[in-house]
Amino acid sequence: MTASISITRLRIRRIRYLPIFFFHFFRSRRQLQRSDGFLGGYTALGKGFVFWTVTAWRDAKAMRAFRRAGAHLEAMPKLLEWCDEASVATLDDAGEVPLEPAEAARRLRLAGRISKVRYPSPAQSRGELWPDGILPRRGSLIRPL
Repeated sequence: MTASISITRLRIRRIRYLPIFFFHFFRSRRQLQRSDGFLGGYTALGKGFVFWTVTAWRDAKAMRAFRRAGAHLEAMPKLLEWCDEASVATLDDAGEVPLEPAEAARRLRLAGRISKVRYPSPAQSRGELWPDGILPRRGSLIRPL
């Protein structure tokens, strides 16, 4: 299956941000599942407070529509404060959906970019996309509703 794929890696910088992060995560996940063009994906957990998402889309237009609306749009500015590491890769016409975290991490490292945060870790400041190099554990699948 050819798809557009989004891979994100976020590290929450303080434990106190986890409850509000999860509140916004679940709202965004519900929006994601209902989004036109969403094909499927999963979450993954890294060491510490590191969270990954891998989502597949019919095309880049559908992916951008999700990012620019609803709960996801509301959460994005808050991540500037909550995270000290953030990176993203957007792969258009990516071929096979990277179902395994190792493949998603490889693609993030090859095609990713740093996202802005207010309080970057030293690794983020150096431009490292996946500084700990630890493969995340695959978490829950996300399916369209």
